[in-house]
Amino acid sequence: MILKPITSEKAVKMIDLDNTLLFEVERKYSKTKIKKEFEDIFKVKVEKVRTLVFQNRKHAYIKLKKENPAIDIATKLGMI
Repeated sequence: MILKPITSEKAVKMIDLDNTLLFEVERKYSKTKIKKEFEDIFKVKVEKVRTLVFQNRKHAYIKLKKENPAIDIATKLGMI
């Protein structure tokens, strides 16, 4: 379901400022399914999921709760 992380300049800035990660996901999945899978994979708490369909691809903006820094997950995935 979660295909790959997006590592643009905007995505890296969002990690630092908003505690938000950006992933490309499959179009057929809802926000609740994305949230559940992300929490199961990374063992963190998600505050909010926003989605955007752009050029036939679905992007998920995953905002983590304050006790779970997004920089830790980004480092594990090699985004930073």
